[in-house]
Amino acid sequence: MEKVMKNKLLMLVVSFLCCTAQDLVWAEPSVDPVSLPQDKSILFWSTAQRSLAFRIMEKIAPHRVVKRSARVSKLTDGAPLTILSDDGKPFDLDRYMQDQQTAGVIALHKGKIRLERYGLGFDSEQRWTSFSVAKSFTSTLVGAALQDGAIESLDTPITRYIPELKDSGYDGVTVEQLLTMRSGVQWNEDYSDPNSDVVKFGQQKPMDGIDPVISYMQTKQRDAEPGSRWQYNTGETNLIGVLVAKATGKTLADYLSEKIWRPLNMESDAIWVLNAGGFEIAGCCLSARLRDYARLGVFALNGGQIDGKQIVPVGWFERAGSKQADIGRDGYGYGYQWWTYDDGSFAAQGIFGQGIFIDPNRDLVIATNGNWPVATGDALKIQRNAMYRAVQRTLDTELLDQ
Repeated sequence: MEKVMKNKLLMLVVSFLCCTAQDLVWAEPSVDPVSLPQDKSILFWSTAQRSLAFRIMEKIAPHRVVKRSARVSKLTDGAPLTILSDDGKPFDLDRYMQDQQTAGVIALHKGKIRLERYGLGFDSEQRWTSFSVAKSFTSTLVGAALQDGAIESLDTPITRYIPELKDSGYDGVTVEQLLTMRSGVQWNEDYSDPNSDVVKFGQQKPMDGIDPVISYMQTKQRDAEPGSRWQYNTGETNLIGVLVAKATGKTLADYLSEKIWRPLNMESDAIWVLNAGGFEIAGCCLSARLRDYARLGVFALNGGQIDGKQIVPVGWFERAGSKQADIGRDGYGYGYQWWTYDDGSFAAQGIFGQGIFIDPNRDLVIATNGNWPVATGDALKIQRNAMYRAVQRTLDTELLDQ
């Protein structure tokens, strides 16, 4: 009975992305996950319920561990950063964190901590879930697989690695078109529509041993030429995860540990939630410490190099973090699973306020975790972008004063 109730809970935790695998071992929770709602999606839980769930995903969902090394590379402190608003007055960070329901915010400038604050009872030694920030981690694993020679090139048809997609809408789609969400395949990402692809996709169960990602996505048909249209599609990020796993012969968690987590000497293990087939949900649900999210940003600023070793191809992040697809919004675009800004910055973004903002021009990384009152909203995004700009402006002022 207990296992059945936990399985039911997981279906609701990430009902639009995954369901439970019956043969996986559950971590014993320090709080009873059954106390969380079992009759509605996490999208409709209360603020307090989400705040609890976001920090204990490994206790309520089957997962695989992304292992760190025995050695931890400590981040050093820089001079405290007093953020300035556009009128030159101090930026009200307390009000910002309250409005954004921020669990944590950290700003690294030239690799040093200039700002680090926590809220919602969260702290630097806890993990918080990422939602779609995980997409940018998955994209980075494509770069690693290219560097390793496991993926031939971005121009290679994805059916080379996922032959089950032949004769589907994805036949002829390249790795790069999948990375930039320009496959031309029909898709509905409306989280509020119970009949949308993103909802039905999450309810897909394994059939005849086939990964549920493949069995659902192979039913989709093309309604535009590959490369001709951008359309946000979480299912395609999950296909990228399948591609990386098949090309490398390794689980995403193991490959992330091998290529990034251990070499970067992250502070803590991460966990990656699994779908009904027992595979990592590539488009969601990696959980890590805030400082470790920020470390990925520093890795990107360093060109994907660790201790002189190139983990991704030279120039990977310049391409991944620049506009490869027009999304119809002035000043913004989409790269290789990164959202891009026309000033050269780029960001990983997840619902409810998760993010990693990277500004190569200022050697700046800002990572945030949060529990927005809604999954997504323009006002909240505008406020977060205003915070990013305030930090950028403050650093520019510091430079002028030197």
